[in-house]
Amino acid sequence: MNFSEKTLERMKVLTELHGAPGFEDLVRNYLREEFEALDVDYINDGLGGIFAVKKSKNENAPNVLVAGHMDEVGFMVTEITDNGFLKFTPLGGWSEDVLLSQRMSVRTNDNKELTGVIGSVPVHFRRGESKDTGTKIKDMLLDIGADSKEEALEMGVNIGDSIVPNVKFEKLTEDKFLAKAWDNRYGCLIALEVLEALKDVELDCNLYIGANVQEEVGLRGAKASANLIKPDVAFVVDCSPANDMLGKKDDLGKLGEGTLLRIKDGTMILGKPMRDYLLKTAEDHNVKYQYYLSPGGTDAGSIHVSNDGVPSAVVGICSRYIHTSHSIINKNDYLEAKKLLTELIKGIDEEKVQELRG
Repeated sequence: MNFSEKTLERMKVLTELHGAPGFEDLVRNYLREEFEALDVDYINDGLGGIFAVKKSKNENAPNVLVAGHMDEVGFMVTEITDNGFLKFTPLGGWSEDVLLSQRMSVRTNDNKELTGVIGSVPVHFRRGESKDTGTKIKDMLLDIGADSKEEALEMGVNIGDSIVPNVKFEKLTEDKFLAKAWDNRYGCLIALEVLEALKDVELDCNLYIGANVQEEVGLRGAKASANLIKPDVAFVVDCSPANDMLGKKDDLGKLGEGTLLRIKDGTMILGKPMRDYLLKTAEDHNVKYQYYLSPGGTDAGSIHVSNDGVPSAVVGICSRYIHTSHSIINKNDYLEAKKLLTELIKGIDEEKVQELRG
Protein backbone atom coordinates (compact mmCIF):
# COMPACT_ATOMS: atom_id res chain seq x y z
CA MET A 1 0.00 0.00 0.00
CA ASN A 2 1.29 3.44 -0.89
CA PHE A 3 1.56 6.35 1.50
CA SER A 4 -0.25 9.42 0.17
CA GLU A 5 -0.17 13.14 0.86
CA LYS A 6 -3.83 12.78 1.86
CA THR A 7 -2.82 10.35 4.61
CA LEU A 8 -0.10 12.76 5.77
CA GLU A 9 -2.62 15.60 5.98
CA ARG A 10 -5.07 13.42 7.91
CA MET A 11 -2.30 12.51 10.35
CA LYS A 12 -1.54 16.17 10.94
CA VAL A 13 -5.16 17.18 11.46
CA LEU A 14 -6.06 14.25 13.71
CA THR A 15 -3.02 14.44 15.98
CA GLU A 16 -3.31 18.21 16.45
CA LEU A 17 -7.01 18.11 17.40
CA HIS A 18 -7.83 18.71 21.07
CA GLY A 19 -9.55 15.62 22.45
CA ALA A 20 -9.13 14.64 26.10
CA PRO A 21 -11.38 11.90 27.55
CA GLY A 22 -14.92 13.23 27.76
CA PHE A 23 -14.05 16.07 25.35
CA GLU A 24 -13.80 14.19 22.06
CA ASP A 25 -16.27 16.33 20.07
CA LEU A 26 -13.70 17.97 17.75
CA VAL A 27 -12.33 14.57 16.74
CA ARG A 28 -15.84 13.19 16.32
CA ASN A 29 -16.80 16.16 14.15
CA TYR A 30 -13.80 15.53 11.92
CA LEU A 31 -14.66 11.84 11.51
CA ARG A 32 -18.28 12.73 10.77
CA GLU A 33 -17.18 15.15 8.05
CA GLU A 34 -14.94 12.50 6.52
CA PHE A 35 -17.73 9.90 6.60
CA GLU A 36 -20.09 12.34 4.92
CA ALA A 37 -17.48 13.13 2.26
CA LEU A 38 -17.29 9.38 1.55
CA ASP A 39 -21.11 9.32 1.36
CA VAL A 40 -21.50 6.56 3.95
CA ASP A 41 -24.08 6.16 6.70
CA TYR A 42 -22.95 6.38 10.31
CA ILE A 43 -24.32 5.88 13.81
CA ASN A 44 -23.51 7.26 17.25
CA ASP A 45 -23.74 5.57 20.62
CA GLY A 46 -25.07 7.46 23.62
CA LEU A 47 -21.62 8.36 24.97
CA GLY A 48 -20.37 9.82 21.69
CA GLY A 49 -18.71 6.99 19.79
CA ILE A 50 -19.14 7.26 16.02
CA PHE A 51 -19.13 4.43 13.48
CA ALA A 52 -19.60 4.33 9.72
CA VAL A 53 -21.90 1.54 8.56
CA LYS A 54 -21.30 -0.57 5.46
CA LYS A 55 -24.00 -3.23 5.10
CA SER A 56 -23.51 -6.52 3.29
CA LYS A 57 -25.96 -7.72 0.66
CA ASN A 58 -26.01 -11.07 2.47
CA GLU A 59 -29.16 -11.35 4.56
CA ASN A 60 -27.60 -13.08 7.58
CA ALA A 61 -24.22 -11.37 7.45
CA PRO A 62 -22.36 -11.15 10.78
CA ASN A 63 -21.53 -7.79 12.35
CA VAL A 64 -17.86 -6.77 12.44
CA LEU A 65 -16.85 -3.91 14.72
CA VAL A 66 -13.61 -2.02 14.08
CA ALA A 67 -12.95 0.42 16.91
CA GLY A 68 -10.28 2.96 17.59
CA HIS A 69 -10.68 5.58 20.30
CA MET A 70 -10.81 9.33 19.89
CA ASP A 71 -9.51 10.42 23.28
CA GLU A 72 -5.93 11.20 24.23
CA VAL A 73 -4.49 11.41 27.73
CA GLY A 74 -5.00 14.90 29.12
CA PHE A 75 -6.11 16.88 32.16
CA MET A 76 -9.04 18.81 33.59
CA VAL A 77 -8.90 22.19 35.34
CA THR A 78 -9.91 21.78 38.99
CA GLU A 79 -8.99 25.15 40.52
CA ILE A 80 -7.93 28.68 39.58
CA THR A 81 -5.61 30.14 42.20
CA ASP A 82 -5.83 33.74 43.41
CA ASN A 83 -2.68 34.62 41.45
CA GLY A 84 -4.01 33.15 38.18
CA PHE A 85 -2.47 29.68 37.98
CA LEU A 86 -4.47 26.55 37.16
CA LYS A 87 -4.52 23.34 39.17
CA PHE A 88 -5.52 20.19 37.30
CA THR A 89 -6.26 16.48 37.57
CA PRO A 90 -5.19 13.81 35.07
CA LEU A 91 -7.56 12.24 32.55
CA GLY A 92 -5.72 9.01 31.79
CA GLY A 93 -2.33 7.71 32.82
CA TRP A 94 0.55 10.19 33.24
CA SER A 95 3.97 9.96 34.87
CA GLU A 96 5.01 13.06 36.80
CA ASP A 97 8.50 13.03 35.33
CA VAL A 98 7.30 13.87 31.81
CA LEU A 99 5.27 16.96 32.71
CA LEU A 100 7.25 19.83 34.18
CA SER A 101 7.96 22.70 31.76
CA GLN A 102 5.72 21.17 29.06
CA ARG A 103 3.55 23.40 26.84
CA MET A 104 -0.16 22.67 27.23
CA SER A 105 -3.36 23.89 25.60
CA VAL A 106 -6.49 24.74 27.60
CA ARG A 107 -9.75 24.54 25.65
CA THR A 108 -12.32 27.04 26.94
CA ASN A 109 -16.11 26.87 26.76
CA ASP A 110 -16.14 29.20 23.75
CA ASN A 111 -13.66 26.89 21.99
CA LYS A 112 -10.58 29.08 22.35
CA GLU A 113 -7.29 27.31 23.01
CA LEU A 114 -4.99 29.03 25.51
CA THR A 115 -1.32 28.14 25.72
CA GLY A 116 0.21 27.45 29.12
CA VAL A 117 3.26 25.83 30.61
CA ILE A 118 3.40 23.49 33.59
CA GLY A 119 5.51 25.42 36.07
CA SER A 120 8.69 24.06 37.56
CA VAL A 121 10.85 25.50 40.31
CA PRO A 122 14.31 26.39 38.91
CA VAL A 123 17.06 24.18 40.28
CA HIS A 124 18.64 27.28 41.89
CA PHE A 125 15.71 27.61 44.31
CA ARG A 126 15.19 23.98 45.24
CA ARG A 127 15.85 23.06 48.83
CA GLY A 128 16.68 19.90 50.71
CA GLU A 129 19.24 17.14 50.32
CA SER A 130 17.99 16.14 46.86
CA LYS A 131 17.12 18.57 44.12
CA ASP A 132 15.35 15.81 42.15
CA THR A 133 12.69 14.65 44.60
CA GLY A 134 9.96 14.97 41.97
CA THR A 135 6.77 17.03 41.90
CA LYS A 136 3.40 15.32 42.17
CA ILE A 137 0.64 16.23 39.71
CA LYS A 138 -1.52 17.50 42.58
CA ASP A 139 1.17 20.07 43.34
CA MET A 140 1.74 21.24 39.76
CA LEU A 141 0.42 24.52 38.38
CA LEU A 142 -0.32 25.56 34.81
CA ASP A 143 0.83 29.07 33.95
CA ILE A 144 -1.33 30.66 31.21
CA GLY A 145 0.09 34.16 31.78
CA ALA A 146 -2.72 35.43 34.02
CA ASP A 147 -1.80 37.52 37.08
CA SER A 148 -5.02 36.90 38.99
CA LYS A 149 -8.04 34.62 39.21
CA GLU A 150 -10.14 37.39 37.71
CA GLU A 151 -7.82 37.71 34.71
CA ALA A 152 -7.88 33.95 34.13
CA LEU A 153 -11.68 34.00 34.19
CA GLU A 154 -11.71 36.93 31.76
CA MET A 155 -9.50 34.86 29.44
CA GLY A 156 -12.30 32.31 29.37
CA VAL A 157 -11.00 29.59 31.68
CA ASN A 158 -13.48 27.69 33.83
CA ILE A 159 -13.34 24.79 36.26
CA GLY A 160 -13.82 21.59 34.24
CA ASP A 161 -12.07 22.79 31.08
CA SER A 162 -9.86 20.22 29.35
CA ILE A 163 -6.10 20.39 28.83
CA VAL A 164 -3.90 18.50 26.34
CA PRO A 165 -0.28 18.93 25.19
CA ASN A 166 0.38 21.79 22.78
CA VAL A 167 2.38 20.03 20.07
CA LYS A 168 2.43 20.34 16.28
CA PHE A 169 2.76 17.39 13.92
CA GLU A 170 6.25 17.10 12.43
CA LYS A 171 7.88 14.87 9.86
CA LEU A 172 11.24 13.93 11.40
CA THR A 173 12.48 11.72 8.56
CA GLU A 174 10.94 10.11 5.51
CA ASP A 175 9.54 7.33 7.74
CA LYS A 176 9.24 8.75 11.27
CA PHE A 177 6.59 11.25 12.39
CA LEU A 178 6.45 13.18 15.67
CA ALA A 179 3.14 14.28 17.23
CA LYS A 180 1.04 14.17 20.33
CA ALA A 181 -1.84 11.69 20.60
CA TRP A 182 -0.70 8.87 18.32
CA ASP A 183 -2.49 6.97 21.08
CA ASN A 184 -4.97 6.87 19.57
CA ARG A 185 -5.44 9.08 16.55
CA TYR A 186 -3.69 6.20 14.76
CA GLY A 187 -6.88 4.22 15.39
CA CYS A 188 -9.08 7.01 14.02
CA LEU A 189 -6.90 7.30 10.92
CA ILE A 190 -6.76 3.60 10.10
CA ALA A 191 -10.51 3.19 10.62
CA LEU A 192 -11.17 6.04 8.20
CA GLU A 193 -8.71 4.87 5.56
CA VAL A 194 -9.72 1.19 5.67
CA LEU A 195 -13.33 2.28 5.25
CA GLU A 196 -12.24 4.30 2.24
CA ALA A 197 -10.33 1.32 0.80
CA LEU A 198 -13.36 -0.97 1.22
CA LYS A 199 -16.00 1.51 0.07
CA ASP A 200 -16.67 -0.27 -3.24
CA VAL A 201 -15.85 -3.80 -2.07
CA GLU A 202 -18.71 -6.24 -1.52
CA LEU A 203 -18.29 -7.75 1.94
CA ASP A 204 -19.80 -10.85 3.52
CA CYS A 205 -20.15 -8.98 6.80
CA ASN A 206 -21.83 -5.81 8.04
CA LEU A 207 -18.99 -3.45 8.84
CA TYR A 208 -19.19 -0.90 11.67
CA ILE A 209 -15.96 1.07 11.68
CA GLY A 210 -15.03 4.15 13.71
CA ALA A 211 -13.96 5.14 17.19
CA ASN A 212 -15.02 5.10 20.83
CA VAL A 213 -14.76 7.73 23.55
CA GLN A 214 -13.13 7.58 26.99
CA GLU A 215 -10.81 4.62 26.46
CA GLU A 216 -8.06 6.21 28.53
CA VAL A 217 -10.21 6.34 31.66
CA GLY A 218 -11.36 2.73 31.81
CA LEU A 219 -12.46 1.49 28.37
CA ARG A 220 -15.82 3.17 28.97
CA GLY A 221 -16.98 4.02 25.47
CA ALA A 222 -16.35 0.48 24.21
CA LYS A 223 -19.03 -0.82 26.55
CA ALA A 224 -21.61 1.48 24.97
CA SER A 225 -20.68 0.76 21.34
CA ALA A 226 -20.54 -3.01 21.87
CA ASN A 227 -24.01 -2.95 23.42
CA LEU A 228 -25.32 -0.88 20.51
CA ILE A 229 -23.73 -2.77 17.62
CA LYS A 230 -23.68 -6.29 19.09
CA PRO A 231 -20.67 -7.41 17.07
CA ASP A 232 -19.95 -11.02 16.17
CA VAL A 233 -16.26 -10.19 15.69
CA ALA A 234 -14.23 -7.15 16.75
CA PHE A 235 -10.92 -5.66 15.67
CA VAL A 236 -9.60 -2.92 17.94
CA VAL A 237 -7.07 -0.52 16.45
CA ASP A 238 -4.79 1.06 19.04
CA CYS A 239 -1.27 2.39 19.53
CA SER A 240 1.04 0.72 22.05
CA PRO A 241 4.33 1.72 23.69
CA ALA A 242 7.48 0.88 21.78
CA ASN A 243 10.34 -0.61 23.76
CA ASP A 244 13.28 -0.36 21.39
CA MET A 245 15.46 2.45 22.69
CA LEU A 246 18.27 0.16 23.92
CA GLY A 247 18.41 -1.72 20.62
CA LYS A 248 18.24 -5.19 22.17
CA LYS A 249 17.22 -8.13 19.99
CA ASP A 250 14.55 -9.32 22.43
CA ASP A 251 12.82 -5.94 22.77
CA LEU A 252 9.05 -6.04 22.23
CA GLY A 253 7.60 -3.28 20.11
CA LYS A 254 10.15 -1.99 17.59
CA LEU A 255 9.53 0.88 15.20
CA GLY A 256 9.73 -0.28 11.61
CA GLU A 257 9.19 -3.96 12.36
CA GLY A 258 5.56 -4.04 11.29
CA THR A 259 2.11 -4.27 12.84
CA LEU A 260 1.74 -5.79 16.31
CA LEU A 261 0.39 -9.28 16.89
CA ARG A 262 -0.79 -8.62 20.43
CA ILE A 263 -1.05 -12.05 22.05
CA LYS A 264 -1.68 -10.94 25.64
CA ASP A 265 -2.23 -7.80 27.68
CA GLY A 266 -3.73 -6.76 30.99
CA THR A 267 -7.32 -7.04 29.76
CA MET A 268 -7.40 -9.82 27.13
CA ILE A 269 -5.69 -13.00 25.95
CA LEU A 270 -5.78 -13.49 22.18
CA GLY A 271 -7.81 -16.64 21.53
CA LYS A 272 -6.16 -19.42 19.51
CA PRO A 273 -8.64 -19.39 16.59
CA MET A 274 -8.25 -15.62 16.24
CA ARG A 275 -4.47 -15.84 16.57
CA ASP A 276 -4.39 -18.45 13.82
CA TYR A 277 -6.59 -16.24 11.60
CA LEU A 278 -4.30 -13.25 12.10
CA LEU A 279 -1.18 -15.28 11.37
CA LYS A 280 -2.61 -16.93 8.25
CA THR A 281 -3.90 -13.61 6.91
CA ALA A 282 -0.56 -11.92 7.55
CA GLU A 283 1.38 -14.75 5.88
CA ASP A 284 -1.01 -15.00 2.91
CA HIS A 285 -0.78 -11.26 2.20
CA ASN A 286 2.90 -10.74 3.03
CA VAL A 287 2.20 -8.49 6.02
CA LYS A 288 5.18 -7.64 8.20
CA TYR A 289 4.31 -8.24 11.87
CA GLN A 290 5.89 -8.62 15.29
CA TYR A 291 4.65 -10.36 18.43
CA TYR A 292 3.68 -8.10 21.31
CA LEU A 293 2.71 -8.34 24.99
CA SER A 294 1.59 -5.47 27.19
CA PRO A 295 0.70 -4.92 30.85
CA GLY A 296 -1.86 -2.33 29.71
CA GLY A 297 -5.12 -2.87 27.85
CA THR A 298 -7.29 -1.68 24.99
CA ASP A 299 -10.99 -1.41 24.18
CA ALA A 300 -10.84 -5.09 23.22
CA GLY A 301 -10.77 -5.73 26.96
CA SER A 302 -14.35 -4.49 27.21
CA ILE A 303 -15.64 -5.62 23.82
CA HIS A 304 -14.55 -9.26 24.03
CA VAL A 305 -16.60 -9.84 27.19
CA SER A 306 -19.65 -7.87 26.00
CA ASN A 307 -23.03 -9.44 25.22
CA ASP A 308 -22.39 -13.22 25.06
CA GLY A 309 -18.70 -12.86 24.22
CA VAL A 310 -17.02 -11.52 21.08
CA PRO A 311 -13.93 -12.98 19.38
CA SER A 312 -11.60 -9.98 19.30
CA ALA A 313 -8.10 -8.95 18.29
CA VAL A 314 -6.00 -5.80 18.34
CA VAL A 315 -4.47 -4.58 15.07
CA GLY A 316 -1.98 -2.07 16.34
CA ILE A 317 1.31 -0.29 15.89
CA CYS A 318 3.87 0.85 18.42
CA SER A 319 4.94 4.39 19.18
CA ARG A 320 7.81 5.69 21.25
CA TYR A 321 6.90 7.78 24.30
CA ILE A 322 3.11 7.40 24.34
CA HIS A 323 1.32 9.04 27.28
CA THR A 324 3.72 11.97 27.04
CA SER A 325 3.56 15.22 25.10
CA HIS A 326 5.61 13.88 22.16
CA SER A 327 5.46 10.48 20.48
CA ILE A 328 6.98 8.96 17.34
CA ILE A 329 5.68 6.35 14.88
CA ASN A 330 7.06 4.75 11.73
CA LYS A 331 4.76 5.16 8.71
CA ASN A 332 5.63 1.71 7.40
CA ASP A 333 4.14 0.09 10.52
CA TYR A 334 0.93 1.98 9.78
CA LEU A 335 0.87 0.70 6.19
CA GLU A 336 1.37 -2.90 7.35
CA ALA A 337 -1.44 -2.56 9.90
CA LYS A 338 -3.73 -1.07 7.25
CA LYS A 339 -3.04 -3.95 4.87
CA LEU A 340 -3.67 -6.55 7.59
CA LEU A 341 -6.91 -4.98 8.82
CA THR A 342 -8.28 -4.64 5.30
CA GLU A 343 -7.70 -8.31 4.57
CA LEU A 344 -9.02 -9.47 7.95
CA ILE A 345 -12.33 -7.72 7.31
CA LYS A 346 -12.60 -9.09 3.78
CA GLY A 347 -12.21 -12.61 5.16
CA ILE A 348 -15.10 -12.49 7.64
CA ASP A 349 -18.31 -14.38 6.80
CA GLU A 350 -20.74 -16.60 8.74
CA GLU A 351 -18.44 -19.61 8.46
CA LYS A 352 -15.40 -17.67 9.67
CA VAL A 353 -17.33 -16.36 12.68
CA GLN A 354 -18.20 -19.89 13.75
CA GLU A 355 -14.56 -20.87 13.34
CA LEU A 356 -13.42 -17.93 15.48
CA ARG A 357 -15.93 -18.79 18.17
CA GLY A 358 -14.26 -22.17 18.51
